[in-house]
Amino acid sequence: MATLFSGGLIFDGTESLVSDHAVLVENGIISELAPTSEFSGFDGEQVDFSGGTLMPGLFDCHVHLIFSGSPDPFQELNKLSAGDFTIQALENAQTALAGGITAVRDCGGKDYLEFAVRDSCNSGRTLGPVISAAGRMICMTGGHGNNIARVADGVDDVVRAVREQVHAGSDLIKIMATGGVMTPGVNPEDAHYTAEEMAAGIYEGHRFHKRCASHAQGRDGILNAVRGGIDSIEHGIFMDQTCIEEMIEKNTYLVPTLAAINNILNNSGSGIPDYVVEKCERVAKAHRNSIQQFYAAGGRIAMGTDAGTPFNLHGQNALELRYMVEVGMSSTDALRAATSAAADLCDLGNRGRIVKGAVADFLMVNGNPVADIEMAADKGNHRFVIKEGVVVAGNSGTVLSG
Repeated sequence: MATLFSGGLIFDGTESLVSDHAVLVENGIISELAPTSEFSGFDGEQVDFSGGTLMPGLFDCHVHLIFSGSPDPFQELNKLSAGDFTIQALENAQTALAGGITAVRDCGGKDYLEFAVRDSCNSGRTLGPVISAAGRMICMTGGHGNNIARVADGVDDVVRAVREQVHAGSDLIKIMATGGVMTPGVNPEDAHYTAEEMAAGIYEGHRFHKRCASHAQGRDGILNAVRGGIDSIEHGIFMDQTCIEEMIEKNTYLVPTLAAINNILNNSGSGIPDYVVEKCERVAKAHRNSIQQFYAAGGRIAMGTDAGTPFNLHGQNALELRYMVEVGMSSTDALRAATSAAADLCDLGNRGRIVKGAVADFLMVNGNPVADIEMAADKGNHRFVIKEGVVVAGNSGTVLSG
């Protein structure tokens, strides 16, 4: 079955924004992107998005599907059953899809419960975004996320923990390089794993062809991860010039997750633990400054939100685009970070672009998101979410004819 999308602007996921072009989709794959005139006489199904823009579906490279944005997500660990967590993860995945997110990278779950959701969505058994999942985060004794992570100490135990994730079926390895905001009694600035432990875990992940991501907020932990060969730094709050230079030299991605801190600070006094708010107030300015400096230096950025943390809701993921622009990214670069750059980080290069041969995962929005990022950031401006050529969410305002 063939469908022709035409009538408005097309953002291809890299730098190009074109008019008077159309996209032909056949069996869920883009078969042609060409001037609209080349499709005269086409008599199949047509989607007219006049006055809007067709762009790749968005990626969120850092989510936690088992959590739903409650004021204190870790309290849920004592209240929900394994079945509850699994159903909640599926609901969160589907809510993210309805918000324009056609692919997510789950950066740490509970007891591999989210794997069932990943497998169901990726196989097409249930509707959802494409999901890559890290399984259990790996942290030191007393480290960030230790209540759900695989706790490992020493080089040998870190290597064993990585092998356990590979054996369980993880798509990527998540290693905690520093303290964090959400864990009581730890300091975000502190390096947790030693350089040797980090390097050993990353090497083992890469040996089994897994990308490696590191929760890394403090300078020394960031450097331990980068020097060990990490693929992405998550958060990057206290980067300095040395961090930035070494990340750029090694082509290390930054996944900023601005939404995490913004949503906590915007909802302080709403049941979020005091220690979480205090740490966010302490790190917020440094976080913004680090991202601004990394971007100005030409660093590689992929969109991620940390969805599932307090008031950081699945389905509102696209607001990260607004936050990235607010700290100085151009709209084009923010959109690229959420599409083609994110697809490359996730090893999904056949998505995140509108080019011949790519999977037809689209977000159709009002207006021009390059001129006004709110057209993509605010889901109220979304018309349709399209996965593999099929409309899966949206309103009835766009004309469909065939």
